[in-house]
Amino acid sequence: MQASDIQPRAVPRHLAIIMDGNNRWARREGYPGAAGHRAGAEVVRELVSACESRGIRYLTLFAFSSENWGRSRVEVRALLALLLRYLRNEVAKLASDGVRLRVIGRRDRFSPRLQQLIAKAEAATAAGDRATLTLALDYGGRWDVTQVTQAIARDVASGKMLPDDIDEDTISQRLATAELPDPDLCIRTAGETRVSNFLLWQFAYSEFWFTEVLWPDFDETVLDLALADYAVRERRFGLRPLLHRY
Repeated sequence: MQASDIQPRAVPRHLAIIMDGNNRWARREGYPGAAGHRAGAEVVRELVSACESRGIRYLTLFAFSSENWGRSRVEVRALLALLLRYLRNEVAKLASDGVRLRVIGRRDRFSPRLQQLIAKAEAATAAGDRATLTLALDYGGRWDVTQVTQAIARDVASGKMLPDDIDEDTISQRLATAELPDPDLCIRTAGETRVSNFLLWQFAYSEFWFTEVLWPDFDETVLDLALADYAVRERRFGLRPLLHRY
């Protein structure tokens, strides 16, 4: 399956990926865990280009979850060091390729140095209009909905809005992903079949594709398998199938 074999109308506008399996890949290869994360970061570089060439406008990656803080101190340090290196090394290429980088999630638990690098990376790529790469860092779907609920509650308490004014759009427009369309397709690697607190509100009508492939082994061939499967699905958004509507 080649990119040219996929009908443009069937390509997801927004692809979300839960990248899983770095540690298992490292154990399989006999490397320390950090090597798995480094190998996974290399996949991200190739994936951004692959998505752009296939007409995928938005790519969102679950890079560091709120729960990842509970991992060993050594692994957390390795993940954050890798993120620092990615921001330093990749931003210039993203900007030259017209890719806008966005970061969603909490930032207050990151070091001032990392917070500054994130802000600089977003500013340096702000003019990108060919594609948008969103990294979910210290992100959790429950956190996302909670912070929206708190903001709405403050507005109601201050008289800026009435409870009856609150609808789905009120929430969607305040989520961390407010500038993005909801994901059309979510891919999760390494054989897991759960969303792990990622984009809980936004996944309401998303399609899901799961693979046993470990993230460092993910490549364009696997991506095209997912896209080919997505291309033949009928997305109904809660409606009846077309053949049975009348």
